[in-house]
Amino acid sequence: MTAKGTRMENLRTDRLSLLVYQLDRAREIAQVRLTGLGDEEYLWEPAPGAWSIRRRGQASSPKAFGPGAWVLDSGASDIPAAEYAKIDRQVRRGMTPDKVAADWGVSTQRVEEILNRVGPPEPDLTPVTTIAWRLGHLHSGFAGRWEWTFGERRRQPDLLVDFTPSASLAVERFWVEVDRWHDSVAAMTPEQLDTPGFGQYPDGSDPDEPFATVLVDQNLEFIHHMAEIALLRDLWRARSMST
Repeated sequence: MTAKGTRMENLRTDRLSLLVYQLDRAREIAQVRLTGLGDEEYLWEPAPGAWSIRRRGQASSPKAFGPGAWVLDSGASDIPAAEYAKIDRQVRRGMTPDKVAADWGVSTQRVEEILNRVGPPEPDLTPVTTIAWRLGHLHSGFAGRWEWTFGERRRQPDLLVDFTPSASLAVERFWVEVDRWHDSVAAMTPEQLDTPGFGQYPDGSDPDEPFATVLVDQNLEFIHHMAEIALLRDLWRARSMST
């Protein structure tokens, strides 16, 4: 029997097992795609005005954050177009626009504009981001959610990750955080999965959501940003081969 066959035979199909399996598979794929990442590629800016990690005081964005010498570019708070449908559902289920606004750090008027829009949402006009930015963004998300779910729930999410210009060190630290999250999630009970507010991560709606939906969203965040990193690596390789 092949190793793959053994794994599939032993796969449980309860909610938690499937979510952890999805995270495991995404991690396997991502680890392959991050192998050999070098500093120049990690910091490569594929377009003018790209967001990245930068030395403190040299950030090109208004709200860059981080506790150390390097910070992650960040802009004014807003709700991405990809979240509009979720905002609609939350309000239909009883969440007030004021609460949505507080979760996202925007005005109630901005939420009302989204709820009253007509037609499909316009694409977001956000800066292109580097591999360093995408990896740092993911790292910050995993660290913040662990701290506010399984940790002491006191440290601010934007002060948890010491960003670095070293690709190898960034990748090493990132996997430590992902694995800590994985091990804590894998030990949860079904009752915890169903508990609204089991996670108290302050930058979003985690305090109002059953934790199972938080896990789904975190897996999606990991998968889609790692896919973007993989594409940037493909473009870097093609660029290098053409010069």
